[in-house]
Amino acid sequence: MRIFLALSVALALPACSLSPMYAGGGSGAVAQGLAAVDVPPIQGKAGWLVRNALSDKLGAAGVSDFRYRLDVRLDDSLEGLAVLADDTVSRERRTLRARYQLVDAATGEILLDATEGADAGIDVVSSEYATIAAENTALENLSREIADRIVTRVALTLRDR
Repeated sequence: MRIFLALSVALALPACSLSPMYAGGGSGAVAQGLAAVDVPPIQGKAGWLVRNALSDKLGAAGVSDFRYRLDVRLDDSLEGLAVLADDTVSRERRTLRARYQLVDAATGEILLDATEGADAGIDVVSSEYATIAAENTALENLSREIADRIVTRVALTLRDR
């Protein structure tokens, strides 16, 4: 019975018309589309981190003729969450939000208009250096996470074109 069930599932999978998003590897349509996305400079330290992560993930190195432009605006905030009896903050939350648009460079048409967000909790300790290091590490991690989400959404948009 188990063999019959496994065989029927294996035979039914090709009929569902699923195909890998990155079919064809680096020469596939999605990979070529991602490499043709230009990311203009983004303001601030978070912008620098997100832009570098996006450039790494898009694989646009060496491309000079971009078909698309990815405009990104960021909102980076750091707020105290837990206040102790002596009015000191013991926990912070760093939030990074991105609003982005994928624009066809030739026509100016907006192909994708979306937002992404992520946040991280930070323990505030007695060492100011350790707290600042934790805040910076949180920003680096959030930047990579936001970039991953943006690239996934862009890839889905380009796949459907």
